[in-house]
This record gives sequence, C-alpha cells and structure tokens, in this order.
Amino acid sequence: MSIETVLPVAPPSSASVANATITMLQNHSLTGAVQQEIERLINVGELGPGDKLTEAALAERLGVSRGPVREAFRVLEEVGLVQLEKNRGVYVRQIPLEEALEIFDLRAMIEAHVGSTLAANATDEQLANLRTLVTQMEHAVQVEDEATYYRLNVEFHESMVSYAGNKKLIGMYRKLTRELSLFRRRNFSDHALLVTSVNEHRDILDAIGSRNAVKSAEALRQHVLMSRERTIRNFVKYSERSAP
Repeated sequence: MSIETVLPVAPPSSASVANATITMLQNHSLTGAVQQEIERLINVGELGPGDKLTEAALAERLGVSRGPVREAFRVLEEVGLVQLEKNRGVYVRQIPLEEALEIFDLRAMIEAHVGSTLAANATDEQLANLRTLVTQMEHAVQVEDEATYYRLNVEFHESMVSYAGNKKLIGMYRKLTRELSLFRRRNFSDHALLVTSVNEHRDILDAIGSRNAVKSAEALRQHVLMSRERTIRNFVKYSERSAP
C-alpha cells in the first residue's frame, strides 16, 4: 500500500496579499471617481432625466474599464439619481413633481432646524466660509454664470447642514437634494431668478450672523418654500414648452 504525501498548501505571500489590497483600493477609488463624474454630468444637465446610460459609452468617455462604471451605477441607484430597469438598462431617474414637492417640504423642516442651530453654535470661521460662498455667488450672478452659481448654491447649503454637526442629518439631506437636482437647476434658468436667489442667501447669512435662532430658522424655511414655488412655476413652463 502506497502512502501519499500531502504537501501543505503554502499561505499566500505578504506580497500577494498586499497586491490584492492595493487592487481593491484602486478599484474602490476609481468607482468613486466615476460616480462623482456621472453625478456631475447629471447635475450640470449634460445627462438629463430619462437619458439612457451605457457602460461601454461611459467607460470609453471616462477612460476606464466597464467594471467601475457598473459599480458606480449601483451606488447612484441607491442615492436615487439613476434607475436600473430589467432588460432595458440604466436611465437617469425622472422624479415626479409630486415627489419633488414632498422633498422640498422635508428640506424646509431640515433647513429651519439647521438655521436655528447655526445661529446658536456657528463659529466665526464657519460664518466666514459662508460669507465667502455668498460673495462668490454674487459674482456668478454678475457674470451670469448659472453653472457656477448652481455649484456654489449646493455647496452653501451642504456646508450649513455639515456645520450643524449631525452626521445622520447630512446623509439624509444629501440623498434628498440629489434627487432634486433637475428641479433645483431649473430654478436658476434666468438672471432674474439668480438675483432673487442670491438676495435670499444674503438674508439667510445675515440672520445667522445676528445669532437670532427664530429669525434664522424662518429665513431658511421661507427660502426653501420659495424654491418650492419656483419649482411649480418652472414645471408648468417647461411642460408647456414640450407640449406638442
């Protein structure tokens, strides 16, 4: 009877483990970069609601393999920016007006809380950062740069929510506002709307700077509700334009 010699399986070398880890981190980082770029294209209107997204086309455009694009689609579906339709593909999500208005109502409550919190707790450095953003927004209005104004507007509101210090609230707020990107962008579709918006942001900043919690909460609540009304008017206007 022969005796088989069973050779022990060599454990993976530290080099192979390190290489696998590096590859995983690189892929994760690349997926994040692809996700951010697709999100940017949606936010600036280059990819619009209902547009079909294909892995091959985006991979070629971004100079990556299809894997990170596929993973980015999954993340973007979770945050509500795209929808995966079985046997049809991936599309930029179209938010119904009724759902958008519900999100605005939630935003009004969240931002009123943020306003009162910042009036009590914002540091001088945080207020200075918000002033800088409003100054940059005013310049964008002067040169009629809608894209830059939109980006600064998003940064202004996200900064305030971040300064409130509630991490759960930040995540909730970002998910809600991502879904509103189409409607929010339309609210800056002409110069008069930009002027109105930047004046409201200056009033918000003044209210927070006065350290009056009630005034700050109301300034932010009214700003969001006015955005809600502008959304309704713009929805009607764009619907009339696209009607046959």
